[in-house]
Formats: sequence, structure tokens, C-alpha cells
Amino acid sequence: MDETKMNAAQHSGGRVIANHKIKLAACAAIVAILGAGAVLAADKPLPNALMTPVADLSTPGTSQLAVPSFADLVQRVKPAVVSVFVKAEQVDDVSDTPEQGENPFQGLPFQPGPQSQDQNGRPQPHLMQAQGSGFFISADGYMITNNHVVDHATSVEIMTTDGKRYHAKVAGTDPKTDLALLKVDGSSDFPYVRFASKSPRIGDWVVAMGNPFGLGGTVTAGIVSANGRDIGSGPYDDFIQIDAPINKGNSGGPTFNQNGEVVGVNTAIFSPSGGSVGIAFDIPAETAKNVSEQLRSSGQVVRGWIGVSIQPVTADIADSLGLKEAKGALVDEPQDGGPAAQAGLKSQDVILSVNDHEIKDGRDLARTIAAVSPGQRIKVSYIRNGETRSVDLDVARYPDGKSAQNSDNAESDFKLGMTLAPADQVEGAGSHGAVVMNVDPASPAAEKGIQQGDVILSVGGKTVSGPGDVKKALKEAKNASKRAVLMQLKTAQGNRFVAVPTSQG
Repeated sequence: MDETKMNAAQHSGGRVIANHKIKLAACAAIVAILGAGAVLAADKPLPNALMTPVADLSTPGTSQLAVPSFADLVQRVKPAVVSVFVKAEQVDDVSDTPEQGENPFQGLPFQPGPQSQDQNGRPQPHLMQAQGSGFFISADGYMITNNHVVDHATSVEIMTTDGKRYHAKVAGTDPKTDLALLKVDGSSDFPYVRFASKSPRIGDWVVAMGNPFGLGGTVTAGIVSANGRDIGSGPYDDFIQIDAPINKGNSGGPTFNQNGEVVGVNTAIFSPSGGSVGIAFDIPAETAKNVSEQLRSSGQVVRGWIGVSIQPVTADIADSLGLKEAKGALVDEPQDGGPAAQAGLKSQDVILSVNDHEIKDGRDLARTIAAVSPGQRIKVSYIRNGETRSVDLDVARYPDGKSAQNSDNAESDFKLGMTLAPADQVEGAGSHGAVVMNVDPASPAAEKGIQQGDVILSVGGKTVSGPGDVKKALKEAKNASKRAVLMQLKTAQGNRFVAVPTSQG
């Protein structure tokens, strides 16, 4: 599938991220890990040992691990895992269409129904059907799935392992972490599972459950392959990588550890072919628990914000600033009136720590600040002109779409959170286009997977030669009442298209 096709999938629930081969199966994507934390509604702890004992490697002559059985674990937690069925309207954010004869939805989880036309011959919205996975987290019917599973849903239905069907309401969504909270009525004693209290270790066994390809109640097993993965899907990427086979339809399903605790939510796979190749990604249990609690209490997720545009500290930047190591987050530009600017932070400051928590990079800073409650005072340590300094500042609430829309600064309508430069002025970027010099991790550009070093070749089908052309094309699209416009990028992996919003509101 080429880039145009994959971009089109973004508007039908099947988001394609990073290098175009990591797919957020819009209602059909991925199962997860086995991690750490879930107990059923009966609230009876699972036995400590559910598996065949592993051979003691300290014993001389021992060279083989015993193969575990997950049967007892599966029997206990499986009733809490459900299949999710969604009907959704395709949202045509962009008027650009693929070449004639191409089907941008072929092989993707959302399949469009027959296209109808009104009396004037104009196309009507497509109705698409998709399926994913989910799991109960309370006896009164709250359950978790992926946001991309229920995005633009007109109706949601779940089916339990014993074949019972229930209507589900979307209680809240958080696109930035790709999580959604559903509420199912009809019972007060649904079997449910709990989140693990600690992260799994690399090498731990995990079990993923879900509804791949419509095969509900499917169980797969593997190990934790890595932690802290950034796959370019959003500003708060911190995925667990597992090798348990995950496929389309597993999206939103749980991954369990050996104690039956949920350690992750299946969200994405790396797949050159569309099927499992042993590389899947889970949203960590800690993130899922925090987001679900906020969605349940208020229907939204509130994050901290200090108002800085940042970029990574490369080895060259570290040398130029006299830093011993390439770590921390380089302040590109403090936002006027934001907490950072009010506290005196300036461009070229390098943030090293927040409340004594060492900041590794820009994404680490974004996640750290987002986890701070608005109104809380924090201590920020930074380097300026080779001197280590610190300042206390009050964290503000991350601006939502409404506040951005009402901003007095008209330029914010077109600010995607990235700094651009003409390609012909940047060595190695080529002679055409606009180069992305840096990206705010908490910006619309970051959410679309745009990265530093990407070159914007065209916007809305029009070639661009610099930042001014990009801004002009976005403004023209907005004036034409387009909510989004197609942007062609040249990346390290090749050319691709992304649909970017014409306004933050």
C-alpha cells in the first residue's frame, strides 16, 4: 500500500504512524503483552504460581527452561475481555482524493459501505464497520479500548466471551494516548480485571487477548521485548514492546502478566505485510489507569503545561553549548505569557530536571510536565551559558481546543507546533520544500508523526518552496472551509502524506 492509501486510512479510523508500517488498527489492530495486574470481579487474588515452575538456572547442568502453561490464567481473566463492534461515519477532512481506481481502504480494518449521493449528485458520508477489543475495569460496566477503535463512532456494541451483547456508550476519549473509556449498562457484576502496580521487566512472559480478524477470545503469548518505545504516534509515546502475536482487531485488548494483572493495552504493530511479525506495542498500565480514572471522573484528561517549544539535544548541540552529555531538552522558544516565559526561561536554555527528576529528552519533558496537576509549583533546573540554574514555576493547564480557538493571536490558527526553514538553505535537505527544524512534542504536528528533519514538499497538492508557502496553503485551505489539508513529506523512510488540521480549534 502506498503512502496516499495509508494517509487516507487516517480518516477512517486506521491510523498509520511513524514509518508507515506501524499501524494503529482503527478498530482492528493489536493485542498486547503479559504484564502486571488484574483481578476479576470476584476480587479474589489469583494464585501466586499459575505456571509450570521454571528450571533453576543456578543448578549445575540445567540448560533448558520449562515451557509454561497459561491455561489457569486464561480461565480466570478471559471473561473480562470483550469484542468491540463499531459503526462509524467516515470523516472527509481532506478533499484530495487518491488516483482513480485506487481503494485507500483495501485491507484496512474500516471498510466503507456503498457510497450514496444526494439529489445534487454530491457524495454522502460513508458508513463503515469495524471491530476491536476491550476489557472491563469495574463491575458496574466501565471498560477500556483504544480511541482509534471508537473514533467517530455512531454506535458501539460489545460481545462477551459467553456470547452476550450489550450496547456501549463512549464515556470519554483521549486521542493523545489513544485510549477510550466505554460504559456498558445492564449488569452490576461484570467480571473485571485490574492494572498491574509495576511495569514488567524485559524478558517477562505476557499473554495478550482480543478479537483479531473477528476471532473473539483469541489468546497469544510472548515476552516483553523492550520498554519506553517511541514510535512517533504522539507527544507522550512510552510503549511496551512485546512479541506476542497481535493482529487487526486486537486493538484495545489487554496484555496480562503471569499473575493476571493488566500490564498494557494493545495499540499498534510494526508490520511490512499487515500481519504480525512479532513486534507489537502496548500502552503501559500506569498510563491507562491514570487516563481512565480522569475520564471516569470528569470525561476529560487534564494535563500540565509550561509553554515551551523544545527540540532534542544532539551531540553537536551539546558541544556547541559546552555540555558534557547530549541529554535534556533544548528550549527553542518560550511561549509569550506562558509559565516558562514568566519564570524567565529563554531560548537556548537546556532543561535538565524537573523536581529532581532527570530529563532525558524532549519527550521525557513532555510526559513529565503533562503528569503534573495544573496549579502545582515545580522546580526546573537548566543550563544557560554553561551555568546551572534553577527556577520555581507554577504549572498551567494544557490549552484545549476551545482556548486555542479563542486565542487573541490569529497566527495560532496556523501554528502546528513546528519551526520551518527553506530546504535550499539547509545542507542535505535538497533544493525544494520547507525543512522541519524542530517539533513541539505536545503539538498537532507531533501527533501526526512529523519529525525534525522531514521536508514538506507540498500542501493541498501545491508544491512549496519555503515556510511562507506552507502558511499560505494552510490559510487558503482554512478559508475554503477545509478542516484539514493533505501534506506531502519527504522523510528518512521515504515520501508519505499526512493530513494536518488547518486550525487548532
